[in-house]
Amino acid sequence: MGSFSIWHWLVVLVIVVLVFGTKKLRNLGGDVGGAVKGFKEGMKGDDEKEPSSSSSQKVGGQTIEGEIKHKTQTKL
Repeated sequence: MGSFSIWHWLVVLVIVVLVFGTKKLRNLGGDVGGAVKGFKEGMKGDDEKEPSSSSSQKVGGQTIEGEIKHKTQTKL
């Protein structure tokens, strides 16, 4: 009684398509996909956004520590 068969889901799908139409459903899918893509890029970009003022780097098995100095550009 608690589980639905494939026929129940097909009837629900047909009703949703009839109510909303395929164009609205396609737009909704594109919007949701774009939001998920933007969220993933935002999460990935958050780690790379601000470099720290000190850095450590492994070269040939040795750790090299140093300080990052930012160059500023002047506009003429």
